[in-house]
Amino acid sequence: MNISNSFPKTADIVILGAGVMGASIAFHLATRKAGKILVLDKDHVGRGGSGRSSALVRMHYSYPPEVQLALISLRMFEHWQEVVGEPGDFRKTGFVRIVHPNEAERLKQNVEMQRNLGVNVELIERQQLKKIEPDWNVDEVELAAYEPDSGYGDGAGVANDFLNRARELGVTYLPRTQALAFRVESGSVCGVATAQGEISAPVVVAATGPWTRPMFQFVGYDLPIETEFHQVAILKNAPGMKGGGCACIDSVSATYFRSDAHDKFLVGDFYGQRPIDPDNFPQRASDEGLEELIERACRRVPKLENAEVMRGVTGVYDMTPDSRPLLGEIPGIRGLHVCAGFSGMGFKISPAIGLVMSELLLDGRGKSVDLTPFRPSRFAEGQPIKAEHEYKDD
Repeated sequence: MNISNSFPKTADIVILGAGVMGASIAFHLATRKAGKILVLDKDHVGRGGSGRSSALVRMHYSYPPEVQLALISLRMFEHWQEVVGEPGDFRKTGFVRIVHPNEAERLKQNVEMQRNLGVNVELIERQQLKKIEPDWNVDEVELAAYEPDSGYGDGAGVANDFLNRARELGVTYLPRTQALAFRVESGSVCGVATAQGEISAPVVVAATGPWTRPMFQFVGYDLPIETEFHQVAILKNAPGMKGGGCACIDSVSATYFRSDAHDKFLVGDFYGQRPIDPDNFPQRASDEGLEELIERACRRVPKLENAEVMRGVTGVYDMTPDSRPLLGEIPGIRGLHVCAGFSGMGFKISPAIGLVMSELLLDGRGKSVDLTPFRPSRFAEGQPIKAEHEYKDD
């Protein structure tokens, strides 16, 4: 990566973080010629949560604005070559959502809502699911939601593609440049301080995932973001296992899983340990943790019992109390924006987040999707997001 010899002292917009969110915001701003845009990252593009993401792509949410964000993103994933000029790595495998048996009515309501918003999803019964996924044990499943157009992608690849295209459009990227503090004067942000020097800018966006909360505490605003440690297992398919099958979120086993190419299988957990230091967490998954996780997934996919564990992946989620992101300007600090708190679900909506954040910055509001419900002040106002037909593990 070519880095400019002279350290830039000014910008129109500074974006902190070169993961899928920061890179997507930079790309969308650049397509609208939004001026001098700088992206700073304390490491390199996609090295944080994006490169460790399980990268599921699915439309199934219980909250309509999230469905809208996922749908806009899916269209971009499907037309990646036209969007960023790269072939991309989106794999359309299909996706299945299995909920607790007593939540079937909520599943029906959510599928109806998703269909009304334009999602290609249908309710399927046990026999249909067994036909699609013969390796799964679905004896207790009466109904599931099935999305034929969904699947999975590649977090680091998406961050790189967005950033490369943004740079072609004139964005400046500074890797290994850590923002130490926001500069605030008389109620407005005026830039950031880095170890290499200060950068003046009237607009700063922090897309800094689990590193977000301390940055804002420095300027007297406490965002309710907690860090959570997660482990994922990558297995080699057992003999006779069908490769390339559907991705799935399964409330009954409290796991999510997907195929990984045609010969591997990925399993992740719903819950993790809090808090965790995002700069100092186990880089190796524990054998006990993976064993327990795989054991639960085996209830749904019995053939995994004979699958060889290849490796574990670890990572840190930036969790909010309602498990939904904090998007928008910080009250009382003009020009300072946050884009964090994705609670482990950011990858699949990252293309749309870049779009709506660029609209918020340039047009004063999210036009493609209204971002008001995601405002950072909602918890202080006692208005966390609650979907009408929320699942208990949403």
